[in-house]
Amino acid sequence: MEFKNNELLRQYECKCGDNQIIIEYSIQERKLFLTKLNTNGCEDEELINDFIKQILNKAEESKLRIVPVNSGIVGFFKKNPSYKEQLATGIKI
Repeated sequence: MEFKNNELLRQYECKCGDNQIIIEYSIQERKLFLTKLNTNGCEDEELINDFIKQILNKAEESKLRIVPVNSGIVGFFKKNPSYKEQLATGIKI
């Protein structure tokens, strides 16, 4: 699966059929704030999870810590505890 980092709009984009999954972000002080998840009607939970995993892998390569703001992304961390080590210091989920 491929995703695009639209730096102008500060969002990651991924195709889901005719729709587009969007995760808005902000980067501050070596932290990646994942602020909004918009699935645009895509109900393929496996695709959405793979999309989030790829973003987290890319953030790990850049040595960014994650601050999940959106409830959908917080839910991902609850279901996938192996990614909790990427959370910024002091964040408990």
